[in-house]
Amino acid sequence: MKTVLIADDEAALLELYGEEFRRAGYAVETAQCARDALTIIENQPVDCVVMDIRLPGEDGLDAVCKIRRQKRELPIVLNTAYSSYKSDFHSWLADAYVVKSPDVSELVSAVDRVLGGNVGS
Repeated sequence: MKTVLIADDEAALLELYGEEFRRAGYAVETAQCARDALTIIENQPVDCVVMDIRLPGEDGLDAVCKIRRQKRELPIVLNTAYSSYKSDFHSWLADAYVVKSPDVSELVSAVDRVLGGNVGS
């Protein structure tokens, strides 16, 4: 089973996303800030990271840069409420960019896609 790490500062979204990804066949780890996400990545195997951009402390784009330096091949999906970050060149380091929506299927599809369609396996 593939593991998705979801980093978002909104507890309700973490719960919703966790539920949806588990339903889609993934194991889920969560973090409410970039620092916690980076610690999880260093200490546990994860197959994909879903990263919010606006996080307390260090923002998600800075975390993406650090992840790319440490684990270049780890797929990253940026998930943010702001489409304006698409023009920030740091966002180009991510494998996918999804604007938050009440419909989580686009986010799950993006993760499926960056993992090569190997859902939960």
